[in-house]
Amino acid sequence: MCEGEVRYKNLSLLLDWLFLQPIKVMQTNSVTGHRHSMAQATAASPIKIVAKMISYIFHPVFVPLYVVWFLAFVHPYMYVGFHPVLKKTAVMGAAFMAFTFFPLITVLLLKGLKFIDSIQLHTQKDRIIPLIACMMWYFWLWYIWKNFGKTPNAIDMPVEAVRFAFASFFSSIVALMANIKMKISLHAIAMGVMLCFICLIAYHQEVNFGSYLTIAFIVTGTVCTARLLASNHTNTEVYCGLLAGAASMLVGWWWM
Repeated sequence: MCEGEVRYKNLSLLLDWLFLQPIKVMQTNSVTGHRHSMAQATAASPIKIVAKMISYIFHPVFVPLYVVWFLAFVHPYMYVGFHPVLKKTAVMGAAFMAFTFFPLITVLLLKGLKFIDSIQLHTQKDRIIPLIACMMWYFWLWYIWKNFGKTPNAIDMPVEAVRFAFASFFSSIVALMANIKMKISLHAIAMGVMLCFICLIAYHQEVNFGSYLTIAFIVTGTVCTARLLASNHTNTEVYCGLLAGAASMLVGWWWM
């Protein structure tokens, strides 16, 4: 091999080491980092699955129904004067229609008519019409329960249930106003209303609510944590939702 060929070969090796070697190292690190990210995502996926399941179980359209069921069938004397059939129709039936059925049907119709992009209401724009619809359904339920005792041979609806219905209606207004500024967590609002309601009836009634308060706090913390894990909500959106729900319940309790 002549001297010129040796110099050319050495120059090629030098250029390869200077320019190609860093690229190869970067590619190797990129692949390694991608595999590491995939491993982390795989490891975190069971947690996110559980968080999504919790989010579905304690969806805002179900939480008020759970509270009404608690008042009607768990609370020792809230609906003591009501016939069991009346509990299922006038109380649970109306609560299911206003809190759960009509809001779900509204969202499905809006999706079918392409007024919203997703039934999960990912954007603030998608939330506007459903929140207005919920305001209407919640106001309807509050108005019926408020005037329930005025019908012939009817028993007055417990004032606690009327206050809860009004707080749900008021929280939908707060959610709509807050939606202008941020994508506030509707799950957290529902949890705030529920937790504050349990605390208020525990404070004002001579019933041992220790176990119910414990469950309410655990459920609230679990659901809010699940929303931070399973959604793109920020801490501020979740905390503001919790405070907004609690404030709505306080307004409903002392306004009615």
